[in-house]
Amino acid sequence: MTKEFDLDTYLIVTNFKFKICIFDIKNFKTVYIQELKFKDKSETIDFNSLSKFLENNIFKIEKLTSKFINNIIIVIDSEEIKDLNIGIKKKNYVENLNSKNLENIIAEAKDLFKETYQDQKIMHIIIQNYLINGKTYLKFQKNLQTDDFGLEVNFISVSNKLTYQLEKVLEKYQIKISKYVSWTYVENYFKGKRNEFPVTVYEIINGINENEVNLVPKNTINKGFFEKFFQLFS
Repeated sequence: MTKEFDLDTYLIVTNFKFKICIFDIKNFKTVYIQELKFKDKSETIDFNSLSKFLENNIFKIEKLTSKFINNIIIVIDSEEIKDLNIGIKKKNYVENLNSKNLENIIAEAKDLFKETYQDQKIMHIIIQNYLINGKTYLKFQKNLQTDDFGLEVNFISVSNKLTYQLEKVLEKYQIKISKYVSWTYVENYFKGKRNEFPVTVYEIINGINENEVNLVPKNTINKGFFEKFFQLFS
């Protein structure tokens, strides 16, 4: 069987189905997949049914792969997911735009989101537009001279309450959640394309969307240096 680091484990969790998949990332093929669909769509996720579903599949997977599942990627669709856009603008104090400008303004947008929505865990940060010299760009323009620089950023998050409930279920099987992914975001990104699960999730996680960013936590920036506008849209 493949080595442990060559296998990804994905778990789709919704209020109408569960699906677990083992994906061999070295050979780009599905090793194991199992799905449970419910006849009636519930308003919330049934965590008891999820626990039973995992119990019925984890042992089979570990026997098949001869490996313990230590980490899992949760692909989730729920009413407890927020999808919001934030606009932010700052003065440019250097001669030309560079990647440091971009890192700083994204970090500022992230801090603003976290301060406003403290009950949310960020799953995705996607840059929608770059605002430079009053013009809108889809890609970052390095080395341009400008007095100010802005971004329109899309945040997709899930409630801490839901992540806590999922973590408690998986604790029973000594499995940690390594990442949360929005199923709606995955579906929308690949709409009209031939790619199918689990390849779609693998590609999202590995940066197929060049405008999606993954920030490392950093120290809070002094907000006195920023000229900001802050807009939220449902």
